[in-house]
Amino acid sequence: MERNDQPAPSAGVSLPRLVAWKVLRSVAAGAFADVALEREFRRHDNQLGAADRALATELTYGSIRQRRLLDRWLDHCGAVPAHQQPPLLRWLLHLGLYQLLFAQRIPEAVAVSSSVELAKAHGLGRLAAVVNGLLRAVVRCRQRQEEPPLPRQPAARLAARHSLPDWLAALLLQWLPEGEAVEFAALTNRPPHLDLRVNQLRASVAEVQAAWAAVDQPLLAIAMAPQGLQLSQGAGAMARQPGYSTGQWSVQDRAAQLVAPLLQPQPGHVVVDMCAAPGGKTTHMAELMGDQGRIIAVDRSAARLRRLQRNARRLELRSIQTRCADARALPHLHGCADRVLLDAPCSGLGTLARHACARWRLNPAAIAELQGLQQQLLQEALQLVRPGGRLVYATCTVHPGENQAQIDSLLNHHPQWRQCPLPEALRRLCGHNTQLQLWPQRHGCDGFFAVALEPLNP
Repeated sequence: MERNDQPAPSAGVSLPRLVAWKVLRSVAAGAFADVALEREFRRHDNQLGAADRALATELTYGSIRQRRLLDRWLDHCGAVPAHQQPPLLRWLLHLGLYQLLFAQRIPEAVAVSSSVELAKAHGLGRLAAVVNGLLRAVVRCRQRQEEPPLPRQPAARLAARHSLPDWLAALLLQWLPEGEAVEFAALTNRPPHLDLRVNQLRASVAEVQAAWAAVDQPLLAIAMAPQGLQLSQGAGAMARQPGYSTGQWSVQDRAAQLVAPLLQPQPGHVVVDMCAAPGGKTTHMAELMGDQGRIIAVDRSAARLRRLQRNARRLELRSIQTRCADARALPHLHGCADRVLLDAPCSGLGTLARHACARWRLNPAAIAELQGLQQQLLQEALQLVRPGGRLVYATCTVHPGENQAQIDSLLNHHPQWRQCPLPEALRRLCGHNTQLQLWPQRHGCDGFFAVALEPLNP
């Protein structure tokens, strides 16, 4: 939880940089980056314009993603190793270093001076000379084209160059050819594109494109997702964009848009969405069903379910009923569902570019724990499907232990179930007959996995 005694903006100090610094401190204390950033935006709502918010967002997420690489520069140029720096100083140096190394539109002098001013104004006056000296040392290194040395071992080298944990870099090299592993790693540090899913009950793709074009915001069609449109440039606050208030679209990555259609939900179906919040796939199913039927959206978080409810109201969807419950135990729903979606809790390794701090929160032990939870949820999911029904298991990870291995184990223990063939377009896309595995470096989207299962003898 963020403390309430953090510094207020001072005259002459860049507010976007101050916001970013405060968020870095909050994340180091355990906050989620997006939550902490939104909190700061609300706190300074009347002082931050669109350009300021964009700068604060870039500096925040970039500094978090590149934490390991920034520490390498501190180790290389500083007298004290990064992990021994006072945390307040370390995050301020990260902020300045990120601007020097990655923010090409920010002059070096501004990156240095703004960091020094922050130090002077907010509790690090005695260390302002350290900030100035270290950042200027980095500038001199770059002028000499000198960089911190890289490890020789392949996994450690990949991790150091692309700011990943060692364990993740080692896994990438196990799963992928080296060139692809490097490309995957590089993509985790690039802000991802933003996709919309058109609500076909409220508008057509062409109508949404026309409305955005009228405000000079072209939207590009997405070949793999028929209802999907990609923003070609930044759009500012999404709630202020054409069609948002009237429920014409939702924000959803193109990979996630492929999951709900695998269920083949029909008007009148009873659908159980076992881990529903925040509800992107829930609302997609309701749209595909013509909002006719009953979708029981289950989640353990009441707060996240309220977010789903708000979104359903915005999209004018009435077929969704929410239930706050543990999806591992839903005996009252056994055998009731025509369709079951298990969008399982997972490591999120396919969405690292979207979640800046995720790579630093994860570890192999946590992923092993998630695999146990996924197995429990799958066992319960089988109990919910009525004869002739269908189950879709999906994750936003590329970890085989959370994906293919889970399905192999399930089918070994339940031979009366089978995998359903993918639609031809998806088979061509991913090169597999039954399992949809998408990779950022191959498919230009989030890393995703999905498979549809049916009982053999309905």
